Amino acid sequence: MSFTLVLGGARSGKSACAQGEAEAQAALVGGRLVMIATAQAFDDEMVERIARHRLDRGEAWVTLEAPIDLSVALAGLSASDIVVVDCLTLWLSNLILTEQDIPAAAAELVEATAGFDGALWLVANEVGFGIVPDNALARRFRDEAGRLHQVLAQAADNVTLVVAGLTLRMK
Repeated sequence: MSFTLVLGGARSGKSACAQGEAEAQAALVGGRLVMIATAQAFDDEMVERIARHRLDRGEAWVTLEAPIDLSVALAGLSASDIVVVDCLTLWLSNLILTEQDIPAAAAELVEATAGFDGALWLVANEVGFGIVPDNALARRFRDEAGRLHQVLAQAADNVTLVVAGLTLRMK
């Protein structure tokens, strides 16, 4: 079907955009709505945030947790599934913190998106609009995110930028 990369800042409306498009697709063609969540609950605030997101999505969505192995999660889905991955920003953080090979993981993700026949939205924070961070870890994260987004944007059928709840189709 298609693969869309949805980029935007924190609280820009990117997740709502991807979920809305996925729900519209499901209404048109049917299929199971699947959220692949990458967040990990390391504190009480994150536990509450994850619970709120699940509640907001409602019972129509099946949630799979894949903080590291996105390509494995995608490989386990069917062509009739309508999938949102939320979000690549946390996935990248998880990879960095567990000292994974980022370029290899990015290549595996691109390969997994090419091999997935369902409808797919990948959500990520665009972090390249800000100032140069003042520490090495933050600079590394920004640089890795920028490289990941470039690779995925090239592979995607569609790229959407979301700002203040408004969408701009980039590709």
